[in-house]
Formats: sequence, structure tokens, C-alpha cells
Amino acid sequence: LAYLGRITSNPVCHFALVFSALVHDVDHAGISNMDLIQNRDEMAELYENKSVAEQNSMDIAWELLMDESYKNLQQVLYTTKSELRLLRQLAVNSIMATDIFDNDAKESREKRWNQAFGSLRTQSQREMSVDDFECLQATLILEHVLQASDAIHAMQHHTVFRKWNERLFEEMQQAYKAKMSLKDPTDGAFEFEVMFFDDHILPLARKLQDCGAFGSSGHELLKYASENRALWAAQASDVVQEMTMRYNKGKT
Repeated sequence: LAYLGRITSNPVCHFALVFSALVHDVDHAGISNMDLIQNRDEMAELYENKSVAEQNSMDIAWELLMDESYKNLQQVLYTTKSELRLLRQLAVNSIMATDIFDNDAKESREKRWNQAFGSLRTQSQREMSVDDFECLQATLILEHVLQASDAIHAMQHHTVFRKWNERLFEEMQQAYKAKMSLKDPTDGAFEFEVMFFDDHILPLARKLQDCGAFGSSGHELLKYASENRALWAAQASDVVQEMTMRYNKGKT
């Protein structure tokens, strides 16, 4: 798979992927972009209501990476302006891909996926150079791997899913109690999680399996995602009640 070779053979891609996975939620306070926009938050105004939390995380992390104290690391990462631009472009593209609720970006990404791996693949191969086509495929792989890193708990063993799902629930509860979020996380928790699996997690797991990004482990991600979806659908009411009780007990 030539497009995977472009990633595995490029150390800049390696660093950009790890860097993006580490920092894509920097300074995230458990508040959705929708809440930031509806609350007319300063950050939402700064980023013109577009991928607000993601842009903020990128800016904070990039400013730190470019700090003088990381001069030695910078000299290893790039030696020319073009290499620096490539590193930033890879990081920006990857981090922005974690905003899965931006409908315009989601539609564009789906179209590009179809061009690279789906129904439009044959046409794209005819119309694009081999180099451009493989670059398109490699870029999409990076973006979808970052999406996986953002929600990988949903594609792991159920105990791992429950653990990190509860951490997110606690974060959202804190934001709601502080009146920073408009939505009580217990309202519609069952429906939202099922929708999240059906609209994002399961399609993502299938894409990662089909493109070979995780090799033979790809089928495991889809298997665990399917199992977690089924268990959540069967147990959600009791699980949400238990999480709420533990959260309230911890705050007393």
C-alpha cells in the first residue's frame, strides 16, 4: 500500500501524528463548540465560530512548540521553511479533523474519502497524478487516525470504554454545574451515545479497517466498537444512573 509507505517512511509525519494526538484537546474545558458559540465566548469570536476548541488547542500547542526553549527539537524537526510549513500543515489538518460536528468539513472529508478509497476512486486515479493521488490517500489516513485517537476508547474493550466515557461525563457535568454548558449531560445521554456510534464511531472503524491503517488490528477496532454499541444500548439507563450517583457522591 503505497499511501501507507508515504506515512511510515516520513519522520515528519510520525512526529506530526504523535504531536497532534497529544495536543488536540489542549485547554479543553469540557464545553462543546456549540456552547462556546451560543454563549458568545471570546474564544468563539476570535475563531469566528469555526472549530473553536480545535483552533485554540492548535494555537496554544504550536506557540509552545515554537518557543525558544525547544530550539534543539526544532532543529531536528525541520531545517527549511518548506519543512516547517509541511509540519504545520499536517498538524493543522489532523487537529481540525477532530471537529466531527462541523458539517461542512465532514461533507468535504467524506467526498475526499470517496475520491481516495470509495466510489470515486477509479475516476480520481484517472484524473490525478500518482503522486497527488497517494498524497490524498495519506492525508486522509492521518486525519482519520487522529479521529480515532480522539475517541479510541469507544473502539477498545468495554471496561476501557466505560472508564473514559465516565471521565467525559464528569467533565460535562462540571461544565453544566458551572453554567458553562447549556445542556445537562444526563438528558438524552442514551440517544446521543447511540447516534455517536452509528454516525461516527462505526463508520470510522470500518474505514480504518478497509484502508489498512492499523493492519491486522483493524478488525478488532470494529469488533469492539460494535460490542460497545450493543452493550450501551442494553445498559445505558442503569449506567447513566450509576455515573450520576458516583458524581454526586464525589461532590458531597
